[in-house]
Amino acid sequence: MDICVEAILYEQKSVLIQMLELYQYDFSEFSDDDINEYGYFGYAHIDDYWNEEGRHPFFIRVNGKLAGLVLVRSCCEHNTLPTPHCIAEFFVMKKYRQKGVGRAVAMKIFDMFHGGWEVSQWVNNLPAQNFWRKVVVHCGTIKSQVDRVVWLGKAFLEGTHDKKEVMLYIG
Repeated sequence: MDICVEAILYEQKSVLIQMLELYQYDFSEFSDDDINEYGYFGYAHIDDYWNEEGRHPFFIRVNGKLAGLVLVRSCCEHNTLPTPHCIAEFFVMKKYRQKGVGRAVAMKIFDMFHGGWEVSQWVNNLPAQNFWRKVVVHCGTIKSQVDRVVWLGKAFLEGTHDKKEVMLYIG
């Protein structure tokens, strides 16, 4: 299986928007979000990935076919790392789950951006928490960029319903 992580060009923005709709539909069981009157979830920060420094959009491809997306930011919400990165969004289409695609992509992304990493998941998103814990175990097994993992626990962000389980990766 050929798994690739490919930077998304501005000309591919419409494809990213469609992929984000699939992701948000899939994620709605945890977020409880509704679609708007036009039938879309929408994504408020889509243009920021081409207008702001430190935002990096990627497609996931498996054997040349679109299989998901990863949005990376060069910042952290819950800590002060010297060279911070965080996974803003991570989506692998159901067809490609449980086949090692997500883990391979996570490792490729970690290797692309050296430094500290923050990965957070919603408290009620147990599949994501299980996935990222397995990725951490795999990181330790292959001696990747991740030297130490700190579990920060649950973070309750002021002004939102956003409850997250936060993991801090220090490379």
